[in-house]
Amino acid sequence: MKIRIVDAFTSEQFNGNPAGVCIVKEFPSQELMQNIAKEINHSETAFVKPLAKNSYHIRWFTPNSEAPLCGHATLASSHILIQEGLHNENDEISFKSLAGELIVNKTGEWLNLNFPLYNVTPIEYSPLIAEIIKIKPAFVGFSENCIFTEFVDAREVKELAPDLALLTKYPCRALIATSRDDKYDFISRYFAPRVGINEDPVCASAHCRLIPYWSEKLNKTEMIAYQASARGGVIKCKNLGNRVLISGKAVTVIIGELNLLNIKELRDVA
Repeated sequence: MKIRIVDAFTSEQFNGNPAGVCIVKEFPSQELMQNIAKEINHSETAFVKPLAKNSYHIRWFTPNSEAPLCGHATLASSHILIQEGLHNENDEISFKSLAGELIVNKTGEWLNLNFPLYNVTPIEYSPLIAEIIKIKPAFVGFSENCIFTEFVDAREVKELAPDLALLTKYPCRALIATSRDDKYDFISRYFAPRVGINEDPVCASAHCRLIPYWSEKLNKTEMIAYQASARGGVIKCKNLGNRVLISGKAVTVIIGELNLLNIKELRDVA
């Protein structure tokens, strides 16, 4: 099985968010896809199955579970489909997924992800949340299985060191931390230890929540964001009203073969 490693939301290798990409004729078993994702050990590995012209089925796996939505691995998969001549860059890509239909198109060097919009609802700043994040935020909310926190100072976001062990005990998928910034419209970080991702370098699905939140606060529909992880990444953002547009660049870093001995099912899937 051919495997590609792509750095998403960057034009420079060794930055952005790395994702594994596997293009298959048929999906391997759930167990095998999970084991492959665990072996690759990036925050997500995508498996992409062609369905018809311009139409594909995509599934995403963290090192320990299947993900309901993943933007950077979708960006990486779109990049590979175009780079390897499997898809015409002038045509839209339609992905069938657990999150519904996802549309991707390309404008110059930028790949544009048309993704669902998730609103943020305020919640109580509970003692457990306080113990997890250690710094009192200006706002605490919840959105589609994620704790959402806004801080007054960008430095607080950049220096945030949540208690990851304690975060796994909170009934959520992840913690999002965000603030305004002098250089970008906003910055963010994303922590998801419960699904095997202590910190995601650049999380596009977090921006399904960040875009409507900051669009309302800043009174802007188009914004430039930065994920302030160690690797970092730049995201173009647009609020479409009932959807969001998340745009980024991508670069291929590794192309190789996964040598799985005595796995009969791979004869028909790779």
